Amino acid sequence: MNTPPPTPEDPRETAPGELDAVMERAAAAAPLLAALAPGGRARLLWAVAEALDTAADDLVPLAREEAHYPEARCRGELGRTTFQLRLFADVLEDGAYLEAMVDPADPDWGTPRPDVRRLLVPLGPVVVFGASNFPFAFSTAGGDSASALAAGCPVVVKAHPGHPRLARRTAEVVTGALAGAGAPEGAFGLVEGVEAGRLAVLHPLTRAVGFTGSIPGGRALFDLAVSRPDPIPFYGELGSVNPVFVTRAAATARGGEILAGYAESANLGSGQFCTKPGVLFLPEGTGLDALAADFAGRAAAPLLNDRVVGGFARGLDTLAGHPATEVLVRGVADGDGSWSPSLLRTGLDALLEHSETLLEECFGPATLVVTYSDERRLLEAAGVLQGQLTVTVHGEEDDAIAPALLALGASVAGRVVWNGWPTGVAVTHAMTHGGPYPATTAPLHTSVGSTAIRRFLRPVTYQSVPDGLLPEALRDANPLNVPRSRNGGLPAV
Repeated sequence: MNTPPPTPEDPRETAPGELDAVMERAAAAAPLLAALAPGGRARLLWAVAEALDTAADDLVPLAREEAHYPEARCRGELGRTTFQLRLFADVLEDGAYLEAMVDPADPDWGTPRPDVRRLLVPLGPVVVFGASNFPFAFSTAGGDSASALAAGCPVVVKAHPGHPRLARRTAEVVTGALAGAGAPEGAFGLVEGVEAGRLAVLHPLTRAVGFTGSIPGGRALFDLAVSRPDPIPFYGELGSVNPVFVTRAAATARGGEILAGYAESANLGSGQFCTKPGVLFLPEGTGLDALAADFAGRAAAPLLNDRVVGGFARGLDTLAGHPATEVLVRGVADGDGSWSPSLLRTGLDALLEHSETLLEECFGPATLVVTYSDERRLLEAAGVLQGQLTVTVHGEEDDAIAPALLALGASVAGRVVWNGWPTGVAVTHAMTHGGPYPATTAPLHTSVGSTAIRRFLRPVTYQSVPDGLLPEALRDANPLNVPRSRNGGLPAV
């Protein structure tokens, strides 16, 4: 009897035995993938990028249907996804990511030193949890998958239930491209279902986990990862309200421009960006009529899925019903999962007193304005702000408070934005998309940008190993021509 295909409402659950088989294939592929020279892995990533671009007309309609995004957004995000893959291919071909170091034997060193040489090696199979709000760029073939493959780690993706058919089709494209480019079988796999995800984190062959999602879900999986007999790294991006501080001088000089920019950034993607600026600090007396009119004039837009709709409705009710908040614009639901934006206001003292509730992330089209009288008191927010992905400062260069606000931002966030907006995370070498908990579970790392590869590598030092037995990147002749430091000096070929 033929089994009907799974539907988005009834996603397929990967059975434990099937999960074991996927993980075993990944483990078998790990040493083969790790043994590929960086240039060989770069060719794999190029092949996947080309295949995804070619399959755009298959993939984009699925993303539109399951994530409720317009076509331009889906095509742009797919372009970002393939750009990430090509960026990591460039990183591999450059070779600096290996952090190769050579310290020749030196009996006159401060402590007598044998010949020691160090580089980074892959961790092994990585389980990646796809995100709901970015069905391409942070999902099946997204940044975590790209950086793990670049590192030489097989990837097993736990498909997001919000776009299961897209996840399956994307996985087909990726596995086909990898096979065609000569990757070992098992270099990429897909599993589905809540229990399969839980078991994948606990699986003895899993060596690391990448996650993008909610604080409760991510924390539960993080706790599993560290509860194992052999705890493993868990790189989770969880939650952030991304506060924006506007100084009095900036509000006076260009308040209308700032508020218009804020409305656009906060409502981008119906407020379903992890970098949505959800809290706006403004000086008392700033006119809010234009901002309220902007919010009120925006049409309802669909949210990602029923779970997001339910969570947003509960969060909005909590904010709107709190005695310390004033509702300036109350968004409405239109019955099909769409919501129009909401805008609320409170004072700095109230925020400091009720920060646990008022600073909780409300994922969707709702934001909170916080008014202050003395901008020096903005620094008190450092005491109640938890870890953030971003902090934005709108100020003037001669603002006396500006250096302290920038320092506040650096103390709690992975990215500090000056006179701009946090939505739009550039895929580039100097990017940090991370931050202290609960923004992420690993504030030393980033999930966007070329250094994201560092999460899935670990250092190994070779001591007194004959040159012919060393990894090629550490041999005297440096046949891979990778940048290396010598005696702690600057990297050089």
